[in-house]
Amino acid sequence: MAVTESQVLEALRQVADPDRGSDIVSLKMVSGVAVKDGHVHFTLEVDPARGAALEPLRQAAEKAVDRLPGVLSVTAVLTAHRPAPKAVSGGGAPGTGAPGAGKQPKAGVPGVAAIIAVASGKGGVGKSTTSTNLALAMAANGLKVGLLDADIYGPSMPRMMGLSGKPDSADGKRLDPLVNYGIKVMSMGFLVAEDTPMIWRGPMVMSALTQMLRDVNWGELDVLVVDMPPGTGDAQLTMAQSVPLAGAVIVSTPQDIALLDARKGLNMFRRVDVPVLGIIENMSYFCCPNCGHRSDIFSHGGARAEADKLGIDFLGEVPLDIAIRETSDAGTPITIHQPDGVHARTYRAIAARVAEKIKAGGGRAAPRFVIE
Repeated sequence: MAVTESQVLEALRQVADPDRGSDIVSLKMVSGVAVKDGHVHFTLEVDPARGAALEPLRQAAEKAVDRLPGVLSVTAVLTAHRPAPKAVSGGGAPGTGAPGAGKQPKAGVPGVAAIIAVASGKGGVGKSTTSTNLALAMAANGLKVGLLDADIYGPSMPRMMGLSGKPDSADGKRLDPLVNYGIKVMSMGFLVAEDTPMIWRGPMVMSALTQMLRDVNWGELDVLVVDMPPGTGDAQLTMAQSVPLAGAVIVSTPQDIALLDARKGLNMFRRVDVPVLGIIENMSYFCCPNCGHRSDIFSHGGARAEADKLGIDFLGEVPLDIAIRETSDAGTPITIHQPDGVHARTYRAIAARVAEKIKAGGGRAAPRFVIE
């Protein structure tokens, strides 16, 4: 017998907050309940001042749901949201005053000022290459940058960033990311062998992502760039729900079929209230290295037209070039290998646009949404 969301909520009504004297459902602490094929995931929203002390409550909630017939696995995640500050202005009522007053401050990963997701609706469009060079370009522009490889099934950052080995843990509690080219990097590829398949169901992926976000010593960062897996599945929902994303960057190639999938990814982020910072057209055109003839192999300009149609920014176009592929495979991305070259300048220009949009828009609180 398949477990239902109503059964999950009823089980959670039996779990009481020890300090507030009522059950966690009535206190509206439960959100984001997802039930799929016997695997259950939900979030407990708590006061940040109590977050560290409520791990027993999280475990109790998991056990309550795990006892339900038909449940194969349970993943509960604690999130802490800080209350919006009250503005003070000329004797007026609290919450009135300067524009932006009452807006929730950035919260999420300690020390990380902004988190952006680099995503695509489908695989094969060069999203990981774009994520890597975007992060390196931001660092070249003077920012402190981290790079999280959220593609659990196909991690590529160890190879692209020229890194190998397993992360250490100085305090025995949080992992220390590996570092190269001045960027802190975390990937499932550091924890398993390169040829080991990750045969995991959704809840296990969500739990791994949460741990790589919160159980890693990221230190002080201006931006954490998250290389998302392709599609609109569990990983994207986990990121949108667990942390206050400053925005998403969509990567697409110019042809219609890729743009169709990119549109799905863009609409998913909009639906969960994550701002879309813009679209990058990758593999935009090809110039023969011998004769200089230009060929629009995948068409050209489709991403720009799509951006205009959807009312979002077009961030730039990156050509299909063998040097970008070779340097990525070698672990010396083009932004590092040819820092003064035309491709590096293109990535730095895109990075500057993204950073400016982050600065202008700021972060936003993690949204609450229902999975139907």
